[in-house]
Amino acid sequence: MSKHIGLLFGSFNPVHVGHLIIAETVSNLPNINQVWIVVSPQNPFKSQKDLLNQYDRLHLVTLAIGDNLKLRASDIEFKLPKPSYTIDTLTYLHEKHPDYEFSIIMGEDNLKHFHKWKNYEQILKYYHLIVYPRPGYETDKFKDHPKITRLKVPLLEISATYIRQQLKQGNSARYLVPDEAYAHIEETGFWKP
Repeated sequence: MSKHIGLLFGSFNPVHVGHLIIAETVSNLPNINQVWIVVSPQNPFKSQKDLLNQYDRLHLVTLAIGDNLKLRASDIEFKLPKPSYTIDTLTYLHEKHPDYEFSIIMGEDNLKHFHKWKNYEQILKYYHLIVYPRPGYETDKFKDHPKITRLKVPLLEISATYIRQQLKQGNSARYLVPDEAYAHIEETGFWKP
């Protein structure tokens, strides 16, 4: 059976409520069956400093999703060569699930630099982009492109960097991270001083 899957890529270091609001909003779109939250082992544009082990980040995403069947934690990039390039992941997913349709969910900040992505023209030719707003980022790039859908979601200035800073300072990050995942962070002492 053909399914339409939205792919939300990221480090999720850690996953937070902003990620889940975006994933849930996309999963409510009439043409989307499920959103896969794809944990990237290594983003080619980000430094490794402060990056929690990929399996710990995947576990936090699984805890955050809980029993929501419209969302799924994905470790698909763990099996692929590093660093992970979206086009390679999409090619692999298409081979594995030839009857599925995939769309990429990305922030306006990523769209601004999308032309720097490996084989971005190929991505735009074969896949749809679902773009959500980001504070301070508005771009006219690809403005009326037929493969790009602009999403209306609340603008949340929550960042994983901010959460890590709070934890490093011994402060609470409760309510920024879903309860189950936050309880696990507290228990393990991830990012604690």
